[in-house]
Amino acid sequence: MAALAGLRALRRLCGVALFVSQLYVLSGRAGSLMTTKHSQPQSTFAKSLTSTSTNTPYFKVAESTEIPSYVTKCPSNGLCSRLPPDCMTCNTNYSCIYGKPATFDCRVKPYVHCVDQNNHEQENFTINMTCQFCWQLATTDYVCTNSTNCMTVSCPRQRYNATCTVRDHIRCLGNRVFPKMLYCNWTGGYKWSTALALSITLGGFGADRFYLGQWREGLGKLFSFGGLGIWTLIDVLLIGVGYVGPADGSLYI
Repeated sequence: MAALAGLRALRRLCGVALFVSQLYVLSGRAGSLMTTKHSQPQSTFAKSLTSTSTNTPYFKVAESTEIPSYVTKCPSNGLCSRLPPDCMTCNTNYSCIYGKPATFDCRVKPYVHCVDQNNHEQENFTINMTCQFCWQLATTDYVCTNSTNCMTVSCPRQRYNATCTVRDHIRCLGNRVFPKMLYCNWTGGYKWSTALALSITLGGFGADRFYLGQWREGLGKLFSFGGLGIWTLIDVLLIGVGYVGPADGSLYI
């Protein structure tokens, strides 16, 4: 009886051991499946990070090698105070008085290299210029487009819309390209050939100056007998080359 009871106990222990071993095997397979499922997205994410990290330096290099177009206008290692306006960025001095000299704080743009009076490279500097906007400059300080639709004979004088650009060596406030209304080239009916003929024949009496509407000069030539002939010869040359024209500023026909 004792032997039978021992055998039964041994069978029970073997059954429990077999159940535990099967449970352990099943739990190991489930864990491996879970690790493979989680590791696959991780590897994909790692690949995406790797590709992103490898592409980032490429874009940075492309951006760093791109040189702005204004650099061609900027002399290298020149004085900062003599750089063209396109090569610097200046702070507006709101306390400046129109038409008076003023000091402005400026900074060079990227990729621009300049030095001070002691040949030391610098980025921040000051410049002196007249306090005025670009559209307030004299007509000789900017260049404007011409119109092909202007009428040379009109009353009142006709205007046209022009786009003006400030010359490179001129400093001013505001936009360097601005619109402006300009007068058309016009004529008052004066002929260059008539003025030259009068200057040659009757220039000693001031007839050429009277014809062009310059009464003061005409009277001066009349009472000085053409400046004893010297003024007459000079006027022939000046009218011949077109330097002397009508007093109203119009053009010859």
